[in-house]
Amino acid sequence: MTEYRWTDGNDESFREFYLKTEEYYSRIVGGKQNRTGFIPYNLSESISDVVIANCDGTDVGCAGLKQYSETDVEIKRVWVEPECRGKHIATEMMDMIEHRAREMGFKRAVLQTRPIMTDAVSLYEKRGYVLIENYPPYDKLEGAICMALVL
Repeated sequence: MTEYRWTDGNDESFREFYLKTEEYYSRIVGGKQNRTGFIPYNLSESISDVVIANCDGTDVGCAGLKQYSETDVEIKRVWVEPECRGKHIATEMMDMIEHRAREMGFKRAVLQTRPIMTDAVSLYEKRGYVLIENYPPYDKLEGAICMALVL
């Protein structure tokens, strides 16, 4: 059974996931040097609302929200441990963060990913996210794609 809890970007488990995602993202692009432009925009402590997924006493996933503008919220760091994928944990976390974003009064959810992250792109497309023009700062970063969902 999966349980979920809300926290923020300073949570110890979230910081561990943050480091794992940094390592993963660097690996898929051929090294940290190929994504240095992205790093300053993804600091864990800047993410205000985080949901952590826990299975049998072990934290196995996370997803976060960060205000982007008065109307837009940015979805950050959606991650599920590889051995726990396929159990709809990412879908449940997306349900939760989109619901919270609506409750907070945001009109649109935006996110940045990469085409090489096919599982993530597929998840977002199934949820109704569409490609949009890359928003700052990702409009100047090679390899980024941005997507949005009207809440």
